[in-house]
Amino acid sequence: MSGINKVVLAYSGGLDTSVIVKWLQETYQCEVVTFTADIGQGEEVEPARAKAQAMGVKEIYIEDLREEFVRDYVFPMFRANTIYEGEYLLGTSIARPLIAKRLVEIAEETGADAISHGATGKGNDQVRFELGAYALKPGIQVIAPWREWELNSREKLMAFCEDHEIPVDFTSKKKKSPYSMDANLLHISYEGGNLEDPWWEAEEDMWRWSVSPENAPDQPTYITLTYEKGDIVAIDGERLSPAEVLTKLNKLGGDNGIGRLDIVENRYVGMKSRGCYETPGGTIMLPAHRAIESLTLDRESAHLKDSVMPKYAELLYNGYWWSPERLALQKLIDATQEHVNGEVRVKLYKGHVAVVGRRSDNDSLFDASIATFEDDAGAYNQKDAEGFIKLNALRLRIAAKNGRKLS
Repeated sequence: MSGINKVVLAYSGGLDTSVIVKWLQETYQCEVVTFTADIGQGEEVEPARAKAQAMGVKEIYIEDLREEFVRDYVFPMFRANTIYEGEYLLGTSIARPLIAKRLVEIAEETGADAISHGATGKGNDQVRFELGAYALKPGIQVIAPWREWELNSREKLMAFCEDHEIPVDFTSKKKKSPYSMDANLLHISYEGGNLEDPWWEAEEDMWRWSVSPENAPDQPTYITLTYEKGDIVAIDGERLSPAEVLTKLNKLGGDNGIGRLDIVENRYVGMKSRGCYETPGGTIMLPAHRAIESLTLDRESAHLKDSVMPKYAELLYNGYWWSPERLALQKLIDATQEHVNGEVRVKLYKGHVAVVGRRSDNDSLFDASIATFEDDAGAYNQKDAEGFIKLNALRLRIAAKNGRKLS
């Protein structure tokens, strides 16, 4: 790379990104700007300021992005009922577009030539950060140290810290963290360590946000979620901001043993990866949103959404949030949510989420006078079904008359 005078680094203050600050300063002889985002990871972000200052960083950005994260990224994703490969609620994937956007914006504000991140060359995050950055600022340069340096082990990183007098918070330099973890307001992920054996059952003390279903309360918890245009705006009648909604659902779900997931997924870079995830709030949101849609969306709109959802999920997982196809699908999805208003009652019990009620005073398409098994007073003429069936069977009857075998 050429002409690198200033770099904006996605900075957590941990071991990897602390090493990256010094490595960038030495390797590229450049000024480093650090950007630390609070997206609900559950840890204090302000200590990153002192760590960056100790390494000579003059421009330090520390931002609370929790509301923007949930409002503009998590909620739009859940309007689509998004789930990747039938299981994964995309908790890591959905955080990357926001971080990429702010990296690019800060680069413009500070006159930086490049951005940098701590994602490895084996994972999806490098793709997500960089696709987003290139889409938003085509001429930006990207420095990914894990694809350049030879500091490919914890021991080498710790040795680098010692050589360069980089303060890192570890009670014991010989103690290895068993898992690679990443958290935000939607989820926390666990990878590496014993989890690299797909047969290994994760230890109970690995999980941070939830009790085990076996140890969850013996009495169910009931909650009522209020929806406006496909988004939750209140819980049990209390209006909350988007971040407050997700925070409360995480607590309710975690207390009831909800949201644990153990999967092997297909990474975009080609390999299979085993990961464990805790997504308590999201695990409640998905069936609840489908429940209010079942009452308020017409059949073809609902089926159309279901048909495009796998593509939408794939785009998010692979890092194409900032792409014309995702934006087009989002417009379609959001257009269907105009009448997705009402309430859903949910029962939480020992790891299970059950929808037990749904209602919409103004937008329900459920007509009890037609659907009833009792006397409908002529609301529905059952004789009409005969012609409907015969017309839909016409092509099948013609094929059968022509001798076509179906078995």
